[in-house]
Amino acid sequence: MAVISIEELPQRLAAGRALAGLDLGDKTIGVAVSDRGLSFAHPRPVILRKKFSLDAAQLLAQLEKDNVGAIVLGLPVNMDGSEGPRAQKSRAFARNMATLSDLPIVLWDERLSTVAVERTLIEMDFSRKKRAGKIDSAAAAFILQGALDRLQLLG
Repeated sequence: MAVISIEELPQRLAAGRALAGLDLGDKTIGVAVSDRGLSFAHPRPVILRKKFSLDAAQLLAQLEKDNVGAIVLGLPVNMDGSEGPRAQKSRAFARNMATLSDLPIVLWDERLSTVAVERTLIEMDFSRKKRAGKIDSAAAAFILQGALDRLQLLG
């Protein structure tokens, strides 16, 4: 799995394949998958993290089931543009996944994605408990939708 730019993605994504978005957390991996037309992001159930090998196997099985051809992985960049420990964890996850799969990965700046999703869920009157169960996959969908919108602009 190679890390590529969003601009390289149209040439690397086979026709008819979906795109996956991931929001990597310490306890869960939020997952979202696009439609085949690359227009809309759809949240999937979160993956509860145990250890990397188990997490990767479960993730790859889900991506295969959804006919995914590439991954957009949220990169939690600090507000000043610097990368802290969480961004390094995302980069390490991408490197480790590269040994298991040939799917290309786009690292996507996810600044404020969780904040935006939480505000939306609050506006939709979700309780704190319900928000906790949905926020990671919703954040993955937010990340993926941003990448899908960028791809539409690229033509």
